[in-house]
This record gives sequence, C-alpha cells and structure tokens, in this order.
Amino acid sequence: MSEDKVMEETYKNEKNEFLYPRSRYYGQVQPENFIFNANLQEFAQKVEYITALQTNGKLKPEDAYQKMKSLWKQLKSSKKQLNIGNKPSA
Repeated sequence: MSEDKVMEETYKNEKNEFLYPRSRYYGQVQPENFIFNANLQEFAQKVEYITALQTNGKLKPEDAYQKMKSLWKQLKSSKKQLNIGNKPSA
C-alpha cells in the first residue's frame, strides 16, 4: 500500500473516531448486551446531532421531535428483539 493510501486511511479512521466516538462497554458480557449498547450509543449520537440542528435553526422543533420519537421507537424495538431487561420465565 502506498504512503498516500496509508495516510488517507489514517485520516478516515481519525475522522470517524471523532465524529462517531464509542465508549467502552463495562456491563455484563453477553452478545445481546454488546449489540444493545452499540444501538444505544448510536441513538445518543443521532439525538445529539438532531438537537444541534434544531438549536441552530436548521431543523424545526416539531421535525426534531418526530425524528427523536422515531429513533426512540427503533431503540425500544431493538431492546425487545434482543430480549434485554426481561425477567426469565420461572
């Protein structure tokens, strides 16, 4: 790989880490928990962007609300599909 390609890849990775930071997961180690944590972090990032757009006048308050409501429904659906937080049947 040429030096230019390596620099370009490094720049892309740094940019993605800056724009889409991921926090380390410290919870109970189960695949569904990792997936839900990733979904939760993505939800938080999108809400942050929507909030910034609305605050700066680029998005109407009602549109921001509807977008966040839709994201919340997706997160709830993900939680249900992954069976997170449901007590096991006795």
